[in-house]
Amino acid sequence: MDLLAEYRRATLFFEAGDPTGAARLLEPIVEAEPGNSAVRQLLARAYFQSAQLNRAEEQLRELVDRDPSDHYAHHVLGRTLERLNRPADALRHLRIAAAMHHGNDDYQAALRRVETRIGR
Repeated sequence: MDLLAEYRRATLFFEAGDPTGAARLLEPIVEAEPGNSAVRQLLARAYFQSAQLNRAEEQLRELVDRDPSDHYAHHVLGRTLERLNRPADALRHLRIAAAMHHGNDDYQAALRRVETRIGR
């Protein structure tokens, strides 16, 4: 299997609005190259977009464990936990992302939304 060609194909599926199709293509790539963060991140996003939230959480936790300074992984993990109705768990990751990348309006909005939800 040409992993790069499959990754490019998966990216096209994702960008065309087919996150489930993208995930199907990305899963064997992550299995073949578990250390490839770019592939794992796209897989997590595909899972998030297709509401496979437990799978998204698993991939994002792996990214955050490997690189605690990955603000985007923290943000998407926080959003995933928010969608899983776990706002207290989401808050930690959203705070980290917002602190690391303070100027990002999406990060700040997500943080405010969850803080409001849990009454902080």
